[in-house]
Amino acid sequence: MSAVKEKILVLDFGGQYNQLIARRVRDNNVYAEIKPYTTSLEEIKNENYKGIIFTGGPNSVYDMSSPHYDKEILNLGIPVLGICYGCQLICWMRDGVVKSADTREYGKIDVTIDKKESVLFRNIPDSVVWMSHTDYISKAPNGFEVTAHSDNCPCAAMENPGEKIYAVQFHPEVTHTQYGNTLLKNFIFDVCGCAGDWKMEGFIENTVNALREQIGDKKVVLGLSGGVDSSVAAALLSKAVGSQLTCVFVDQGLMRKNEGDFVEETFTRLFDMNFVRVNCGDEFIAKLKGLTDPEDKRNVIGTEFYKVFWAKVREEADGGFFAQGTIYPDCIESGKGDADKIKTHHNKVKMPDDIKFDGVIEPLCDLFKDEVRKVGELLGIPKELVWRQPFPGPGLGVRIIGEITKEKIKVLQDADAVFRDEISRSGIENKLSQFFAVLPDVRTVGVMGDHRTYDHLIAIRAVTTDDFMTADFARIPYDVLARVSSRIINEVDNVNRVVYDITSKPPGTVEWE
Repeated sequence: MSAVKEKILVLDFGGQYNQLIARRVRDNNVYAEIKPYTTSLEEIKNENYKGIIFTGGPNSVYDMSSPHYDKEILNLGIPVLGICYGCQLICWMRDGVVKSADTREYGKIDVTIDKKESVLFRNIPDSVVWMSHTDYISKAPNGFEVTAHSDNCPCAAMENPGEKIYAVQFHPEVTHTQYGNTLLKNFIFDVCGCAGDWKMEGFIENTVNALREQIGDKKVVLGLSGGVDSSVAAALLSKAVGSQLTCVFVDQGLMRKNEGDFVEETFTRLFDMNFVRVNCGDEFIAKLKGLTDPEDKRNVIGTEFYKVFWAKVREEADGGFFAQGTIYPDCIESGKGDADKIKTHHNKVKMPDDIKFDGVIEPLCDLFKDEVRKVGELLGIPKELVWRQPFPGPGLGVRIIGEITKEKIKVLQDADAVFRDEISRSGIENKLSQFFAVLPDVRTVGVMGDHRTYDHLIAIRAVTTDDFMTADFARIPYDVLARVSSRIINEVDNVNRVVYDITSKPPGTVEWE
């Protein structure tokens, strides 16, 4: 919805880092959007891009079943940067030679800069980069000059500065490449001539104005989960249309300790809106009685949640609009463009046929998660909510192994609250990507005082990760673990043992179920 003066196109050829490239560009206050390689040349011409980045990909460019593109894209006069497969694609487009390498390069590689005066390599010395390729450029196209090499890659980078076409075999967008951010800045500002004026303050102002114009005097209904995305969407809509907004908050009794009350207090105190809370914990417990299979529990929780949610929406719906907290990765993961459909995101749901709205509003659909958090902070949402830990859709239902009961929910809520409080007190919260407690379906023998006990075991989990595709268990200091264990056992009823999960992903997952 924001008015974007300048933007970079990330043309996706199937690489795993497409979102990361776009985020790195946006870190420099320049808007970047991802489109699949099936996007027409005419559409690209009409968008007035300041620059184009070809992503990497797992394919071989000389395999004609691999993603290719109209060679005319290099003749548009728009600066181009090819990364990895994108580098080889530029070579192929201009009749250079790409061959299969005898020695595959993967991981951290030393690269020598051959053209120190290159605009792309300004302020970049010989350094370590991240390589991931089996093919290599054996002969650069006519008009191109090799600007960097490694021991096993004679063309680690090449350029045609007259046409503003640049290509690198390595990945500047990952943190393993020492001067990757500098290289991207050089391309964005020195080659493309961007000003870097895309900022969250401007996004808020432009979006609020656009929402007011679109909504007019009509009503808006938003499903508020209490998560970051829906909360920031609610705050934006409240700023735009105030009491015309109704937020429906379904508390199914599986949230963290006092979380439902915190969400209600926050939004009724800070924002002008009609806040509708549906407390249905008892109904959910009844539906879950006797279920132990993780998928059965997930299905029941999901089905019941939307049944309750849509029933309340039917009461509130009176024309107008339906709003969702959809963010940019949700659109991509839900099959936007040519990407394989990974999942249908919980923020992007199908509306029942009998509920009629004038349209759907997704005010955050252009933003990544870190940008959503920035908007939330600027709108005055409390830090505890803006930086809320990732929380699964089924809530504590997937952190209680076996049958879910009221007693187990209270035990886990109390233990999890102690764990989160101790991590916060210890000052290491910002070093952890995710941390939480789990209640396995296990009881153990213990001794408390002079008495034998037979009570619950609590498992605690903390991981560090850049992307959640892989994760490592966090090295929490022993003294912190000791305090967590002592406090849980002393402060939480019916717990006599605490264990720490030291499994990485893979082979494990971040969550237990």
